[in-house]
This record gives sequence, structure tokens and C-alpha cells, in this order.
Amino acid sequence: MAARGPAQDDVLIVGGSLVGLSAAAFLGHHGISATVVEKHAGTSIHPRAGYFHIGTMEAYRRIGLEPAIREASEEQFGPDGGINLVESLAGRELARFVDSINAGVEPYSACRRFFMTQQSLEPLLHRRAAELGADLHYRTELIGFEQFDDHVVAELRDLASGETWRTRAKWMIAADGNRSAVRQALNIAMHGPGLLSDSITIYFKADCRPWLDGRQLGVIYVANADQRGFFRFEAGGTRGFLAVNTLGDLSLPGATDVAGDTSPERCVALVRSAVGVPDLAIEIEDVATWKATAECAEAYRQHRVFLAGDAAHVVPPTGGFGGNTGVQDAANLAWKLAAVLNGEADETLLDSYEAERRPVGQLTVEQAYARYIRRVTPEEIGPDTPELLDELTMEIGQFYRSNAVAEGRREDEPACLHPDHTRGRPGARVPHAWLEDGRSTLDCAVNAPVWLAGPDAVPESGPYETVRLSPETAERCGIGPAGAMLARSDGFVACVVRAA
Repeated sequence: MAARGPAQDDVLIVGGSLVGLSAAAFLGHHGISATVVEKHAGTSIHPRAGYFHIGTMEAYRRIGLEPAIREASEEQFGPDGGINLVESLAGRELARFVDSINAGVEPYSACRRFFMTQQSLEPLLHRRAAELGADLHYRTELIGFEQFDDHVVAELRDLASGETWRTRAKWMIAADGNRSAVRQALNIAMHGPGLLSDSITIYFKADCRPWLDGRQLGVIYVANADQRGFFRFEAGGTRGFLAVNTLGDLSLPGATDVAGDTSPERCVALVRSAVGVPDLAIEIEDVATWKATAECAEAYRQHRVFLAGDAAHVVPPTGGFGGNTGVQDAANLAWKLAAVLNGEADETLLDSYEAERRPVGQLTVEQAYARYIRRVTPEEIGPDTPELLDELTMEIGQFYRSNAVAEGRREDEPACLHPDHTRGRPGARVPHAWLEDGRSTLDCAVNAPVWLAGPDAVPESGPYETVRLSPETAERCGIGPAGAMLARSDGFVACVVRAA
């Protein structure tokens, strides 16, 4: 083993994809330089996650990435789109789940939802993380680690040279995906519905414009006698991918084993069936196999190691929850690690990560599964199928109960509630309202906690800045003219002080 150290890191992030890069950027925003190790040669070469929720965009807004994401998204996909179900592109429309992904969003956020591929987003994250001080190592894998009272020692391998070395970090984040080697080494079990199908994604070129009618800006689910899956297209309508979850009649053997045949001939046949044009000219660019799974880890932390993203929860793509939930895990954890490392809080603050994020992860698994059943295999709907919660509830309705919140969510309340029902409550997201200076209330605490106070509130003592709200904005935030709320730097309410 080569002598490289031992090096000293505040935070080692295992996995440099969407969640790992986001964690590094969020930490850097708070002044913590993380080291990231990723076994692949670079950022994602496949589109993968492609639908980014409001809460995710708010997290990226806090680190200055929202404008670049908006520009790239609108170049590729346009600013809007719907979600519908068809027999085929050329055939009947069977259902319309969402008319426009941003309908009704404006009163609740300064941000919009965006379609954008992970393949395009990760380079932006890489650049921002590096600008904020992250040390990024590709073609580097974790081969083992050991935890001590006040640090973690990790053994790493350079996949290009074969060289191995040890590095030392105060904390480690496992963002190494659904087959997380770190989670397995910690013997943390996963629970939930489990494997739903062995799926494939077919990346192709074909001129589908005659049958799209503008629908290429959204997600198009397909259900016919040959398959169940969904399309995503680039804005031009001549390039996209088809994800196939099941084949034909679900009662037949092998219906969920789509990955059993990924030959070019089979892939062309599946795309032609989904388009509904038997002689369509198609160029297959690539095929990826993956497992549609719905599970959540029984713990998000063991001592000095934290799980985030797919290492902590795995969901089918219905609803686009997977990557979004992972990015928001990272945003939640980053400010807490930074507060501890900067001496602003003791280590008990880190207990709030699992307390806040695991209930959200469990509910997300349930809701992604419920959408999968309704959109992909509706014949399996039964009395035990979970009821659907609306998108605003799931995206910006996270409601926390932990030691980082004073009198937050009650035990009998769900992990997500519609934001209209949590205004002015600790543990909920800060309500969005525009201020006279052009900022959103959610822009006020991007670097450190801030008091948002009504015009008649008594000034709070302590280290935090106070932003005075108009009477109307104070009412919208649920605190009234004489109340105040302490906004955390992740956009959630730590506590509320009301007039006596």
C-alpha cells in the first residue's frame, strides 16, 4: 500500500454522482471542503434522473445554480410539459395525470420544476462543487473503512494505477447508490415492497415528431399488449429514451424480467410498439438495465457514517422522487455537518438527520410505489395500495420532528403535509413570499439562520440577523404582525415566537 498520508479530511463522500456532488457543493457553500471519491471515470453518461422538484431547485438556488439549470433545461426540454398515459404515441391517450408540471406552483415558490437529464446536470454540479473547494477524485473506489471514536479511516484504490492508500475523515457520507457497499458493510437492512421489475432503458434516435404533438416536453407513459413503460424526449422530438418496466400480460411468467433480452432486435421492436409505427426507422444508441425497487433503509446513520440518496432509499422512477429526495437529504445533512465542524453546534445536532429525513424517505417509498402501481400495473391496485398524496405535499410539504426543531411535527402527523396546512409551524418549510427588495423569504437564510419577524415583533436577542416582514407577508407566513420565525439555512423553520 502506497504511503499517501494519512490525509485529513473533514468529510469524505463516497459516490460522486448526483447526490454526492450535491452534498459536496452544499458543504462547500457552508465553508467545508469535502473529498469525493467516485469509481466511474467521470460524470453520468446516461440521462438517468430527469425531473427536478421545487424543493430540489430551491436547494440549488441557495448555492447559485438555479440560473444555469434553468437555461440548460429550457434548451433541452422547454419550460413546461405534462404527464400522460397512451396506448402508443400514434394511438389512443388513456389518461392524463398532469396537464402542466408547473401549474399552481407560482404562489408557493420562487422556483419552478424542471425537466433536465442527470447527464447534463452533473457537470454543472461538478463545476460548482470544485469552485466551492471540493476535492474530486474519479476512477477511485472505496475498498474498506473503519470507524473510531472521532474519525473514520477509509482505504481507497486508484482504478487507473491500482495504487491503494488510506485517508482519514471526521465524517463520511455514503452516496454510493442503491447497491451501496457502505450500507452493506454496516449491515443496515432495507425494508419495503422490494423488487418490482428488472427493467431496461433504451436510448434511441428516431423521428417521432409526427406523433408527439408537443408531448415531448413531458413524460409519456405507455401501456399496451407488449409492454408498460414511459418515454422521455429531447425538445426536438428526434432523440429520447424508452424505459420498459414490464412485458405484456402481468400474469404470464417473465413479465417483469424485461432485462432478460436486450438484443438490438428486441429493443427496436419495443420502441416501434411504444411509438405505434411498425416500420419506424430507429437507431439504438445504448441500453441500460436496472431494477425498479421500492425500499428504505432501517437506519440512515451508524456512528460517523451517514447514508444519503439511493444508499438510504430506492424507489421506482414514477414521480421522479429518487434523485430529488437524495439531493434534499444532502441539503439537510450538509448544513448540520458544517455547523458541527465550524463549532457552532455540538454533535447531537447530527441526530436530527435521521429523525427528519428517514420518515420522509419512508413516505417517499410508499408514494413512488403507489404511483408505480397506478401508472404501470393498475390491475394490481388493491385495498392495501396507498392513497396518493399530491405533488406539492410531497415536494415542499416535508414536516420535521427532531432536536433541531422546537415543537415540530406531532407524532400522529404524517411526514409530509400540504404547505397550506403548516404555515407558521416549526418543522415545516418557510412559506414563500416576495419581499420588497425582490428576494423571497426563502432567500433570506441561505448562509446562516435568520429571524423572519412581523413588524410589531419584539427583536430577538442572539447572533442571528432579523428580517422585518410587512403585515401581509407576516400573515402569509403564519406568524402575524407580532410573531417571528427562525429560518434554518435549509429553508425550514426551527422555532416560532408568538406575541404573548
